[in-house]
Amino acid sequence: MSDYVIGITGASGSIYGVRLIQELGMREHNVHVVVTHAGKKVMSEELGVGGIEQMDSLGLSEISNYIRIWENDDFEAPFMSGSNVQKAVVIIPCSVGKLAAVANGISGNLLERMADVALKEGRQLILVVRETPLSLIHLENMVKVARAGAQILPAMPAFYHHPKTVDDMVNFVVGKVLNLLGIEHELFKEWRKE
Repeated sequence: MSDYVIGITGASGSIYGVRLIQELGMREHNVHVVVTHAGKKVMSEELGVGGIEQMDSLGLSEISNYIRIWENDDFEAPFMSGSNVQKAVVIIPCSVGKLAAVANGISGNLLERMADVALKEGRQLILVVRETPLSLIHLENMVKVARAGAQILPAMPAFYHHPKTVDDMVNFVVGKVLNLLGIEHELFKEWRKE
């Protein structure tokens, strides 16, 4: 059992974060969750809930023992410090505004600080950027964080696995995150795998 820190920002695609939390919790990993103010607004718009606290509505109630929710202004969270070791930090979805903060070392809130700690400690940081189209500034910020050690995984579903539902496309992106985390899954069929 490992500890993961999951951040959900105000980018469209909050279902990606919720689905990743489900997958980690089902595998009995401890999941620390931070949702930004804008993230809560997007969750309300896209999922009909005002935040991750509404676990029943999100299908998370069965794994609630593995989930700890932190407010984005809570500077008492243990993962604020490099001395508290987490397996990985994943910001999913990651807005380009949060990408810019991470790229420039800004730590004005818990979500930004947890990304900063991951980079300074050389730990795994995955940013599931969700924006289109991308400006040169966005691309340069991706290069900056990649050079600093982060992994960029744009929320780009593939179609070679012949998705039939939106859930199939969500599972593809979440499965790619699980691949980077080294966690086996069956969320999508690998290319050319029988």
